[in-house]
Amino acid sequence: MTHEPRATMRADKWLWHARFFKTRGLATKLISGGHLRVNASKVDKPSTSVGAGDVLTFPQGSRIRVVRVLGLSERRGPAPEAQALYADMSPEKADVPKAPGFEGKGRPSAKDRRNARLYDPTRLE
Repeated sequence: MTHEPRATMRADKWLWHARFFKTRGLATKLISGGHLRVNASKVDKPSTSVGAGDVLTFPQGSRIRVVRVLGLSERRGPAPEAQALYADMSPEKADVPKAPGFEGKGRPSAKDRRNARLYDPTRLE
């Protein structure tokens, strides 16, 4: 029985090819900082090998991304090609309400102050 070696790729290169990071250097920095988990094990070497079936967990912006590697690529191609490299298993992002607009809160503008002076019924002139 012969076992063919599993096809693998450097973790930093795969994250860059899959378009999670704009540059390979940013992916390297994240991994070197100890912020990547491969199959629930922390790794801190950008040269860590990843292959099909591995589950990667890492922060991206304000989210925690959990992705399963589906394939490897020869180049950093367009987005649709990159999205075919992984299955996103990230938890759904909780709906965070946007910052409220101006609803009479905060400091009034000069126009609001003028209008308040002109139309104030308690003011005697």
